[in-house]
Amino acid sequence: MSAFDTLMAFERETQALSRVAGRLSWDQETVMPRGAGAQRAEESGAMEAVLHARRTDPRVAEWLAAAQAPDEAGAAQMRLIRRSHDRSVKVPADLATALARLTSRSQGIWAAARAADDFAAFAPTLAEVVRLKREEAAALAGQGDLYDAMIDDYEPGATAAGLAAIFDEMRPRLVALRDRALGADGVDPVRGDFDMEKQLRLSRDLAALFGYDFERGRIDLAVHPFSSGSGEDVRITTRVAEDDPFNCLYSTIHEVGHACYEQGIDAAYSLTPVGQGVSMGVHESQSRIYENQLGRSRAFCHYLYGRMRETFGDIGVDNEDEFYRVVNRMHNGYIRTEADEVQYNLHIMLRFDMERALIAGDLSVADLEAAWNERFKADFGHAVDRPANGVLQDVHWSVGLFGYFPTYSLGNVYAGCLYAALRRDLPELDAQLARGDLSAATGWLRDKVQRQGGLYTPQETISRACGAAPSAGPLLDYLEQKFGVLYS
Repeated sequence: MSAFDTLMAFERETQALSRVAGRLSWDQETVMPRGAGAQRAEESGAMEAVLHARRTDPRVAEWLAAAQAPDEAGAAQMRLIRRSHDRSVKVPADLATALARLTSRSQGIWAAARAADDFAAFAPTLAEVVRLKREEAAALAGQGDLYDAMIDDYEPGATAAGLAAIFDEMRPRLVALRDRALGADGVDPVRGDFDMEKQLRLSRDLAALFGYDFERGRIDLAVHPFSSGSGEDVRITTRVAEDDPFNCLYSTIHEVGHACYEQGIDAAYSLTPVGQGVSMGVHESQSRIYENQLGRSRAFCHYLYGRMRETFGDIGVDNEDEFYRVVNRMHNGYIRTEADEVQYNLHIMLRFDMERALIAGDLSVADLEAAWNERFKADFGHAVDRPANGVLQDVHWSVGLFGYFPTYSLGNVYAGCLYAALRRDLPELDAQLARGDLSAATGWLRDKVQRQGGLYTPQETISRACGAAPSAGPLLDYLEQKFGVLYS
């Protein structure tokens, strides 16, 4: 075989083992027995040791030096393998293994602390996670910024300064819009007893409607909904609250966006670096446009209102216009994943600033809860009532995902750009959505974004789909138009 063929054969095995490691994480969050946490931490550490050894294998550098890319896709494969190798060799194997072991254990400690509303029970473990992540970032960054090195894991090419500039542009218009809307007449939530099994049946129907392939996936329950896997095995989770069906339905649609991205990648790229989402920002653009611009649109709410009444009977909402307002209800709350489209980004900005301060050493874990509560009160105008609704609500820090949070708002920015291009190219979109036909919209996203996987950089992926470089303007214009009409 040529050097390129040998490199790709080795990489396919590495990718396959990585998928197995991912399945361990899926199992831990869904069906693993509670008492298996310590053993799972050892298993995760062992898998990471094997993967780290493969990613840092000296032969990878030799094959890269000798290989000739046969085509554009081959060049992208080599670019991504080189990036992974260059980053991996900077991180000591014992540190990579220790992090995998700790974050597997930490997740269970976080879940118990969240259930008990006890940040102090989680704080020592979180402090250890922060310490090891700072070590990892220092190894990756060299003389550079630690937080930039972390962001690069999730959004290659992005920096804290660049993201801060985007957020500074967004914040004034978001706050002004939020304040105007919250000052208008309020909207009551739906009322009723929404049976769990009925919610799950409807969520499965909606998943299929949005293009999720159940032959290559499944839906399970988890505390924090997520999507896992790629190619032929892409699983999602959702959650159910019997007094709030939208929690389940829109969590499902959101995760279906992630899953359809992975299922939509060209099968020729399976088990290769190109055969997965190019970045978490682009990934989030898919989940957010599925959930919000499509799933919460006036047209789709016409369809969903009928399905809700068929499934649950009287839901305490008299007509479609009122239902549309309820689905997009802006209200004071605590939880990021339950926030409306406007305030969601303010939740992300809070987390972005908190974790930057933690990694810079300007904020200690011991002071994190108080800092969170103070910042939340300043940003949202009401006090956090308990840790599970505050600093303990997200799983991300427990599993070491520092630098991940800003990609959520970046994904919203990307989704705004994509939606503007989608509406330009599909003039019949509203009529299609009103009858529950998502095929044209999801097909457009599959062709323009999903099929390419990691073939292009994140910025190139969005620019090629939209015909222009991404910017915050389309998102802000969409939000002001939508919520301006909703709240007059």
